[in-house]
Amino acid sequence: MIHSKRHGEILRLLQEEGTITIASLADRLGVSLETVRRDVKPLTSDGSVLKMHGAIGLLSMAGEAPFERRMRENADAKRAIARMVAATIRDGESIMLDTGTTTSFLARELLGHRRLTVVTNSSDIARTLATVNGNKVYMAGGELRSDSGAAFGVSAIEFVSRFSVSHAVISTGAVDTAMGIMDYNLEEAEFARMVLSRGQRSLVITDHSKFGRQGLVQVCGFDGFSELATDRSPPDDIAAALAQAGARLSIAGGAAGS
Repeated sequence: MIHSKRHGEILRLLQEEGTITIASLADRLGVSLETVRRDVKPLTSDGSVLKMHGAIGLLSMAGEAPFERRMRENADAKRAIARMVAATIRDGESIMLDTGTTTSFLARELLGHRRLTVVTNSSDIARTLATVNGNKVYMAGGELRSDSGAAFGVSAIEFVSRFSVSHAVISTGAVDTAMGIMDYNLEEAEFARMVLSRGQRSLVITDHSKFGRQGLVQVCGFDGFSELATDRSPPDDIAAALAQAGARLSIAGGAAGS
């Protein structure tokens, strides 16, 4: 494979995966580690690629992708999960939602409901559900993130801690067999943990692409919530961990179990 063609292949792999290790690149391109390092050097020098310890990544895809792009990723799966969960929520009930693309899809599926009480740190969710169908929406205060328009920090956590709701729902960036539910940001993980503690029903909603990923910060173990809703059956090890913890598994378009 010629030098310029390898550059194109490296960029293609990064578009697919966001980040990739040097060792994995060498294996997939069929070249030595030294050759990969040599190929990567001009890409990192001109700012096309972000250099990390033992790996490289695209600047726009380091950690989690920007919110709007993530809304487009696996949109059909997220919509199916949201539709399934919305069907379990009744008019007049209370629900707490953290910020996330799947919870934003859930908010849109709840537009047919009436007289909901909604507590959230997401300006997107608040805008979606406020002022319609007799809903009451409580928005947590704090510093608003530029990418998602969500509030985080001590004041946001303290605000939602005052509520007790029927349904506490979070989305997540990663589901790891050993660590459970994880995220890429400390403040988001801390907020999500508080949300789960405030519901009679505590629900994690995530599409199948998050299974087997490991985030930076643990939100909770598999015993930290009552139900996980997704679009495909999780890998056997994650399914076993859910069952052992007594968490219910709900699959959009499929069978639900416990």
